[in-house]
Amino acid sequence: MELLATENVEKSYSGYKALDDVSISAREGTVLGLLGPNGAGKTTLIRIINQITAPDSGCVLFGGERLSQKHISQIGYLPEERGLYKKMKVGEQAMYLARLKGLTKYDAEKRLRQWFERFEIQDWWNKKVEELSKGMQQKVQFIVTVLHEPRLLIFDEPFSGFDPINANLLKEEILRLKNNGATVVFSTHNMASVEEICDDIVLINKSRVVLSGRVNNIKNSFRKNIFDVRCRKTDGEIAFAYGISVLSQTADELNTFLKLKIDNTLSPNDLLRSLVDRVEVLSFQEVLPSMNEIFIETVTSNNQSQTAENKEDI
Repeated sequence: MELLATENVEKSYSGYKALDDVSISAREGTVLGLLGPNGAGKTTLIRIINQITAPDSGCVLFGGERLSQKHISQIGYLPEERGLYKKMKVGEQAMYLARLKGLTKYDAEKRLRQWFERFEIQDWWNKKVEELSKGMQQKVQFIVTVLHEPRLLIFDEPFSGFDPINANLLKEEILRLKNNGATVVFSTHNMASVEEICDDIVLINKSRVVLSGRVNNIKNSFRKNIFDVRCRKTDGEIAFAYGISVLSQTADELNTFLKLKIDNTLSPNDLLRSLVDRVEVLSFQEVLPSMNEIFIETVTSNNQSQTAENKEDI
């Protein structure tokens, strides 16, 4: 079931089209990666979902209903540009923001104390925000974003400024929230994080959706018929029949490592049969493209297509 959907959303600023017929959907209880180059339109879409601005046309649906003010309490938003009051104490500010989310004083303090303990930041309660590092401040804002247990969480570059240990802590918390039923929209340029936590992705380029779907399906659709093979060490180059190309061959003291590509007339089984006739195969694995490679290929191809279209219009 879809928790969030945008249908044919368009938005322009001073003649510049920020979003052009954008339709996306986030399945309930999943993580949707919202991807795209700088200036693609992601932030504009996030602002529309948060009702900070309105679309020129199209609509946003939340739980099957047209998005309205009553849904604000069911959304948690962590923007890329953080903003805490520097002179306030951490606990005091967290309590203030939690009360704005509609929590009672008792529930707010109870939940905050639990989250501060989980993140091992109990000692920060009476410190001023200005005493904290950027990463520490982000932890506090993450807690306040999720504290009221919204159905939809929107994180814009949540790992920015975090060291690897704290970034991993945040990833674990995002996955835990998902497993507890939250739907997450996750905007990032870090493709490694996309592979680790996203179920689905939407890629926006130059205001339009150019790729969307489940991560595994997309990776499979971009497969290049490339395989990594480890075999018992052999002397000399290994030659194959027509349809199999050796992209690389290296060796250590015990093994030979091959990167092979097959054409569309052959199957993985054909490759494996050809291998066992020539070498002692120790491991055999297809190499699927990374999300980073898919991102670059899709955006580059889309930019080239738009450039060609523009030339035809001249």
